[in-house]
Amino acid sequence: MQIGFIGLGNMGGPMAANLAAAGHEVTGFDPVAPYPDGVTPAKSGKDAARGRDVVITMLPDGPILRAVAADIMGVMTKGAVLLDCSTVDVDSARAVAADAEAMGLRPLDAPVSGGVGGASAGTLTFMVGGSDDAFKTAAPLFEVMGQKAVHCGAYGDGQAAKICNNMILGVTMIATCEAFALADKLGLDRQAMFDVVSTSSGYSWSMNAYCPAPGIGPQSPADNGYRPGFAAELMLKDLRLSQQAAEAVDADTPTGQLARDLYERFVESEDGRGKDFSALLPRFEARSRG
Repeated sequence: MQIGFIGLGNMGGPMAANLAAAGHEVTGFDPVAPYPDGVTPAKSGKDAARGRDVVITMLPDGPILRAVAADIMGVMTKGAVLLDCSTVDVDSARAVAADAEAMGLRPLDAPVSGGVGGASAGTLTFMVGGSDDAFKTAAPLFEVMGQKAVHCGAYGDGQAAKICNNMILGVTMIATCEAFALADKLGLDRQAMFDVVSTSSGYSWSMNAYCPAPGIGPQSPADNGYRPGFAAELMLKDLRLSQQAAEAVDADTPTGQLARDLYERFVESEDGRGKDFSALLPRFEARSRG
């Protein structure tokens, strides 16, 4: 396919590179990020989008998505797929979709899970909202960039699935870190803690696949000084989106709200910025109950 790719940062860059390596013709644009191998540089977002079968965006937030979409939709070919892989608020996703459909385009929202490692390895999971027809068109691209794509429903449902998933992730990582800190103070060996929890009712992805305790379980950012695989500030962004959505639909999410508040303190008032979101463990280790 002829693909335009706008947003070539830590996630978008390797995604675009994988598409180019698979034989697709990829034209990319980013005002600051370097261009990956195989991607033809464009002078602007419009130049990257003009005449393409699919235009993929990977952008930081809803306002930037709205601005980029407004800039490029007028030059896109009628019937082209506008595939947004950003994680943004549901309202922005649905507003962009409505504008795209009004201009004869086929929008998909497809936020991802898997982090920078998954983007590089082509093992991302895509949570997709939009029409069946557009999903079928984009399916070969999902197969290159990821290991799974779930069609969640109408446009915006991909974002809804992503923020619900990451609210669970944020809450369970907090509980996992708290439990390790408690185990330490009770004198329980960390390996014994892992061996029990990872094979009993407390198991979770946070424990089994991404253990926040160094030297325990599979390799994780904890084994690399908590250098981010998924930065704490990105978890904070997703938890804020979850609570924004909860407020919009009057959903009671008290643990999601508490998780947001904790990551907010960790990132903005403590030393969490630039660390992995699992770096809450040394935070809890250093604190007393009071």
